[in-house]
Amino acid sequence: MQNPSGEEPETTLSVTPPKKWAAGVPAVVHALEYSLEQTSPKKTGVDLLTMNQVGGIDCPGCAWADPAPGRRHRNEYCENGAKHINDEATTRRVTADFFREHSVSDLAARSDMWLNQQGRLTEPMIKRPGSEHYEPITWDDALGVLAGELKTLASPDEAVFYTSGRASNEAAFVLQLFARAFGTNNLPDCSNMCHESSGFALSETLGTGKGTVSLDDLHHADLIFLVGQNPGTNHPRQLSALEEAKRNGGRIVAVNPLPEAGLRRFKNPQKPSGIVGRGTQIADRFLHIKPGGDLALFQALNLLLLEAEDARPGTVLDHAFIDARTTGFEEFAAHARDLDWDDVHTATGLTREEIEKVRDEVLRSERVVVCWAMGITQHKHGVPTIREIVNFLMLRGNLGRAGTGACPVRGHSNVQGDRTMGIWEQMPDTFLDALQHEFGFDPPRPHGLDSVDAIKAMRDGQVKVFLALAGNFVRAAPDSEVTEEAMSSCRLTAHISTKLNRSHAVCGDTALILPTLGRTERDVQADGEQFVTVENSMSEVHTSQGRLEPASPLLLSEVAILCRLARRTLDGRTDIPWETFEGDYGSIRDRISRVVAGFHDYNARVTRPGGFQLPNPVNEGVFPNEVGKALFTRNERVVPRAPKGHLLLQTLRSHDQWNTVPYTNNDRYRGIHGSRHVVLVNPADLTELGLTQGERVDLVSVWGDGIERRAENFEIVSYPAAKGSAAAYYPETNVLVPLDSVADISNQPTSKGLVVRLELSRAGRSSARTRGAGPPGARGR
Repeated sequence: MQNPSGEEPETTLSVTPPKKWAAGVPAVVHALEYSLEQTSPKKTGVDLLTMNQVGGIDCPGCAWADPAPGRRHRNEYCENGAKHINDEATTRRVTADFFREHSVSDLAARSDMWLNQQGRLTEPMIKRPGSEHYEPITWDDALGVLAGELKTLASPDEAVFYTSGRASNEAAFVLQLFARAFGTNNLPDCSNMCHESSGFALSETLGTGKGTVSLDDLHHADLIFLVGQNPGTNHPRQLSALEEAKRNGGRIVAVNPLPEAGLRRFKNPQKPSGIVGRGTQIADRFLHIKPGGDLALFQALNLLLLEAEDARPGTVLDHAFIDARTTGFEEFAAHARDLDWDDVHTATGLTREEIEKVRDEVLRSERVVVCWAMGITQHKHGVPTIREIVNFLMLRGNLGRAGTGACPVRGHSNVQGDRTMGIWEQMPDTFLDALQHEFGFDPPRPHGLDSVDAIKAMRDGQVKVFLALAGNFVRAAPDSEVTEEAMSSCRLTAHISTKLNRSHAVCGDTALILPTLGRTERDVQADGEQFVTVENSMSEVHTSQGRLEPASPLLLSEVAILCRLARRTLDGRTDIPWETFEGDYGSIRDRISRVVAGFHDYNARVTRPGGFQLPNPVNEGVFPNEVGKALFTRNERVVPRAPKGHLLLQTLRSHDQWNTVPYTNNDRYRGIHGSRHVVLVNPADLTELGLTQGERVDLVSVWGDGIERRAENFEIVSYPAAKGSAAAYYPETNVLVPLDSVADISNQPTSKGLVVRLELSRAGRSSARTRGAGPPGARGR
């Protein structure tokens, strides 16, 4: 752990063999160690014992669903959730003295981890034009500066309102209402960069941008695919659901370029078998696929299912479902039969025999669920890949039945809820019409800017004001240098935040830090203590209510900040009751109940234990897309290739990391300790490239614009990555992703499947220690 007030220590890499299982006693120990370094034993206990409980705090980390109220464990959290909630509850504070000591340039030179470790923000701060330091400002003056700048814009579209998934439903609804009353649909959010491809693919094929499964579906599936995801690190509580599925006789196929610990075995620390036993094997079959090969894999599986139907007519495909509920089957089938198995092998690195064994698993299974995450969505062909997964599910009627369905696993607490509340630059007219009817103004209709287009607009001088509700935009976004230059060109940047991050050091001419309550803290307004609500990955809406005293008496809630800003900016142009909203969040929920489908009787239903489930049309046999039926699609072949001397790079996060924030420089499950500047490469690829473990290299990506992107001074670690591929951590490697490198259709940045070459850096060979790892070619086997 770094000294939060001192200099950053030198980092020394140490490598051990990757772990073969996830969680267990070490997860409990590491969670408690980190928590107690941040805050007191009492606060740690309050946070953990109320976390994900009825009437307690919803984990601000991932969006995994909670078990039903009667089935929750007393300790219903994971290692990373415990770290995240107590990272927010830290006793460390960032005051005016800190900003007097540290200039903006100094902050910009610090690591993401150092910035986070300084603690909670405590009062509004402003960096004025020409200044190198933030200084205190009153709330009234801070909101006056921001409102004044907004009112001087030549057009409302010169402002951007960004949202992170940390925001509550109430705050998200208020933000989009303010932005649209102000006159713009410029509402980019973090979903633009993580699951936008899922939304586009599912909306086109099924008529809903959300997943179709519940926890019970996972528990009772015969076969579960885990594709392009790492549950042991990114959503560890999913492992409990997978463990139950295995206990009920289900089988799991893991598809990933890296053999992650959480895909291998799970030791549940809440059970004796997870403490003294071997735990539960997760993957019954592991497909060591190349990055971006998932489209070819599902196209091959679909062809094999069609051929199995040819051999045994009427016994393989669900013709009743296909005939009654779908369209486009014949065109899909004709296209599917035109498959080149050599292309499949090149794209996936898998043999036909390996894929046929998976087909046999499918044929033995009546109920199938496919789960996926950013290992699918962040490819250029992410949308076609998800459409092909939908094709696969439809062939045997694995939609709308118990134990079946599509499961995009969201990685951030309320990212799905934010979209439901209207945080999207392309909300349909039905939602805008409902806003107009409820609030008496006509919202703007032209689509606004998503995250990528917002960066371009800032870069080109078309956007002058950037307001972020939570998040760390400059570190989440691609093309780091371009993004930071774009942000710095704004007249004003403002961030509603709980803790310091790099976005505060990448300033417009004027910059504001607006400190807000965390989810762990009591929120007392004019009408008394408030709670907020969130929506998880499985469309369940429930409450979250903090128990701790605020980190500073000067903090305002997200809702209060936005309502006060709206009043100052709009000057009574609408009849929206901002002051009422600030004092009573129930009044916001009353309005949501009349605007957003599925939220009728919101206040009454959400306070029931466990909240309520939003309806999913697919599970009711309804497909509200353009054709009114589930749509089979024809998806062109994609064979990701790297020229000789190059590799396909995927960016990923370490185990000890939440979104863009590393808690330490370790990645315990992968055996990486002390440094994040590493690149994981298959030992056979190292031999072909003439490189060895411990050498330092620059990662270089070259694109159609002829400009190289370079991430410097990364240390090579020999690792069982898929042949022809490599992996490295973000946000350090976001610099390699050009702003124009986006997924087809969804415009989502392509942080996977990057073609890179490794060039020896000036640092040359390092003095890194490798403990107990053996020769590079033997490691991780």
